[in-house]
Amino acid sequence: MSENMTFEMAEEYIEMTAGRGSKMGLEREKKLMELLGRPQDKVNMIHIAGTNGKGSFGAMLSAVLSEAGYRVGGFSSPALTGLTDSFRINGEEISRETFAEVIGDIRPVCESLDDEPTQFEVLTAAAFRLFEQEKCDIALVECGMGGDTDSTNVISAPILSVITNVQLDHCGVLGNTVSEIALHKAGIIKRGCPVFFGGEGEALDVIRKAAEKCGSDLYVPDRSRYAHVGEKCGISQTAVRCGENEYTVSLGGCYQYENAVNVLCCADILRSMGYDIPESALKRGLERVRWHGRCEVLREKPLVVYDGSHNPDGIRYAAETIRRYLGGRVILLTGVMADKAYELYPGMLGSLAECVYTVTPHNPRALRADKLAQVYSQKGIEAHAYEQLGSGVRTAFRRACESGLPMFVLGSLYMYKDVTAQLGEITEIS
Repeated sequence: MSENMTFEMAEEYIEMTAGRGSKMGLEREKKLMELLGRPQDKVNMIHIAGTNGKGSFGAMLSAVLSEAGYRVGGFSSPALTGLTDSFRINGEEISRETFAEVIGDIRPVCESLDDEPTQFEVLTAAAFRLFEQEKCDIALVECGMGGDTDSTNVISAPILSVITNVQLDHCGVLGNTVSEIALHKAGIIKRGCPVFFGGEGEALDVIRKAAEKCGSDLYVPDRSRYAHVGEKCGISQTAVRCGENEYTVSLGGCYQYENAVNVLCCADILRSMGYDIPESALKRGLERVRWHGRCEVLREKPLVVYDGSHNPDGIRYAAETIRRYLGGRVILLTGVMADKAYELYPGMLGSLAECVYTVTPHNPRALRADKLAQVYSQKGIEAHAYEQLGSGVRTAFRRACESGLPMFVLGSLYMYKDVTAQLGEITEIS
């Protein structure tokens, strides 16, 4: 029996479930899905795993499918602006009222389990229920971490499994080598269901073997078909050419080219399955896509860019973006989780930072600002730590105003909401 809930009540419940921590395994989510009538099997699903690019890929493909006339659900994490930000219909964040209704529907079932579900398990269940209730034609579901034991992996027969790439990240949980991590992500491949892999190297060997074992067709991009239209790219735009067609993507940064190629490949795969995706919808979707926190321009004067890159591969792309599109010199504001390979970042970013301001994201797993600043200082890079995130944002912004350099906010997506709120309060710098 569902419960009548306000958004505040639903929010309080979700916050309470955070205290249950993180638990490995799919047993709770499987039981929950059975009790809810297996909503994940009632909508055509595209299941997305990968080290980087999941969110951007999902946003792009969702925009394309929406333009093609399909009703498209989306589930991604972490939420950046609030709880409802993880849930989208045709690219639009759901309302607070819809969120409260869905949580009120599933809460009694969640709480009936002897082994209480974690916060992410509850949110995953809410996403599947939402897509069923909204009668979505298709839904794009992003793994929270890894693949095989991620709570989203109760999807039994996706129309397409997508693994964007495999790099080193979450090593304490997923393994210390690319091959070990790839094996976890390959866990989303289901028997007889096609899989697309956008990466290469040793991870491809792991993915190929897993696909063969499941009898699943494996698709990889033919990179010779695509070209990066560099003169049309920038901090807010990416352009890709395929044959006689040229696609402009309204997301910038050096990494978006690869994400766009992956989307174009998957659009072709879906077409081969019978999905009607006109060329006009492909172009319009990519032109109109919006996504927070990925080389997003937050302010123009001075230029403030937020990029949620937080692992070595992402930082490499961020550094190239700074060199290519921001003149190679920035005021850097950064905060990361303690489980990231942050010791590597000064070597990758130090020559590009006029100075570094470190902050502590509001998350239990966050690395303290002073410890992160020390890592930069030990490499001879000017660094200042601010435990109060607001003070760090204001000071970095003032330095950007004085120097005329762009302010580049880099690291955890968990600080996006706080950073944007602080920037919104700045009207002038004295």
